[in-house]
Amino acid sequence: MENKLKLYGFNNLTKSLRFNIYDVCYAKTAREQKNYIAYIDEQYNSERITNIMTNLTGMIGANVLSISKQDYDPQGASVTFLISEGSMVPSRGEDVVAHLDKSHVTVHTYPEYHPETSIATFRVDIDVATCGEITPLSTLDYLIGSFDSDIITMDYRIRGFTRDINGKKLFNDHKITSIQDYINPDILLRYDAADINVYQANIFHTKMLIKEIDLQNYLFNTDVYELAPARRLEISNNLRREMIEIFSGRNVY
Repeated sequence: MENKLKLYGFNNLTKSLRFNIYDVCYAKTAREQKNYIAYIDEQYNSERITNIMTNLTGMIGANVLSISKQDYDPQGASVTFLISEGSMVPSRGEDVVAHLDKSHVTVHTYPEYHPETSIATFRVDIDVATCGEITPLSTLDYLIGSFDSDIITMDYRIRGFTRDINGKKLFNDHKITSIQDYINPDILLRYDAADINVYQANIFHTKMLIKEIDLQNYLFNTDVYELAPARRLEISNNLRREMIEIFSGRNVY
């Protein structure tokens, strides 16, 4: 994005990045499952998510126009930012003139657990929609690092058009072949990643699955050495099956 195109008039391209991030955990009893959900709900409440999204809007150079946030009972939270690229310019008296040429950032969380397999899942949905020259792709590393990300699915789409100085319509103002190109290689090494792209429609889809499972990181209030080897293998297999089905988007087993 360093070499900006010279455009004629207003750049009305809309760029939308949608994220689904999943964190998977094993909690062996119903009480542990509920405690895990309560823990996740506290860790990722609307206040903390608002802080994460405030940093994100700063990274893409957007101005926050308004924030709406809500924590839900029994669990979950939502945060919505209205954003713009240009500053809000004071006019006469208390009047304010603003050009809302950008869109929004929204986040929703969904903690849940499976009563039979003892697997608890925390899902975060993030939608970053911008217009003009701002692209949300520069925030990928920050978003992945802000959450415990076992499975990630991402959709990036460019809509609308702008024009060059000769009046020719442009349906994209930056080069992209894969979402993966905008992710730190050190992060990509930790995941199996696959692309499904429709280049002629400027639609890009990437999904990522964590490669290595350190079982201790997936146990809630349990020490891995308290478990018999056969039980460790069973739990690891259950975790991997859950991840593979989420990654695949279908019931595999």
